[in-house]
Amino acid sequence: MAIEQTATEPPAPWAYRVEAWLAAAAIRMLGLLPLDWASALGGALARTLGPRLGVSKRARLNLRAVMPELSAADTDRIVRGMWDNLGRVAFEYPHLAGIEVFDPVGRVEVRGWEHIVKAVDEKRSIVFVAAHLGNWELAPLSAGQYGLDVAFIYRAANNPLVDAILARLRGGYGELIPKGATASRRAMAMLRRSGHVGMLVDQKLNNGIAVPFFGRPAMTAPTPALLALHYDCDVLPARVERLDGAHFRLTVHPPLPLPRSGDREADALGLMTEINRLIESWIRERPEQWFWLHRRWPDD
Repeated sequence: MAIEQTATEPPAPWAYRVEAWLAAAAIRMLGLLPLDWASALGGALARTLGPRLGVSKRARLNLRAVMPELSAADTDRIVRGMWDNLGRVAFEYPHLAGIEVFDPVGRVEVRGWEHIVKAVDEKRSIVFVAAHLGNWELAPLSAGQYGLDVAFIYRAANNPLVDAILARLRGGYGELIPKGATASRRAMAMLRRSGHVGMLVDQKLNNGIAVPFFGRPAMTAPTPALLALHYDCDVLPARVERLDGAHFRLTVHPPLPLPRSGDREADALGLMTEINRLIESWIRERPEQWFWLHRRWPDD
């Protein structure tokens, strides 16, 4: 896998280039393994090493704060499961483009796709909302394989060379919009041309709005609500679950009702509250598949 850089860009720092070369080499090696083997290897390594890392303290603190009823053994089990899932996601990247989401005898069980079909038939734009659950990359992959004109807002890797590698591994479907100053403008441009927008909405945004999440205020990006309210879009939550190894279930939920009180801030808060409530219910069902390492709440 070549590491590309345009002639007009300044040379990347050597640390970035070395990191990208190592990532490309690892991807090539993992790509030689069958997907099931790569996934199992990533899970085994991560669940063995991850719980011993200092960063796992953050996951345990988060779990104790929002699920105080958990025993120490349950907390440890969830942390190990979280690392297993993260390791599998990382080692599945070289095989992403080869996963056929809509293969009836494939790896992905798809439910609720009729909500997307209905929106497309009615020529309605869609704002997809998802979370870091299971292998979350399958949600945008499915939209791209279905042929939707869609833009995905995402957090770019700190190393732009690694970010370019990851973009190629995602299959080349849709437009990728890094979070930042121009993200909202580019998303609006997509919706104005009757396209669709997707984003993961379960991470902290310091300049967002305080929305309840597990009974505590959490700074949350209001972007999906503001876009949906302004352009009258269908808001479709998309959930990815890991069922067994490298097998998954993708569930598209019915469109969420759009509040129409006339107070834009109140309506955005109401819609984001419903989105957070739904994501919380997903996490409570499969807590070992969520990214508990994130500093999600203001006092973290």
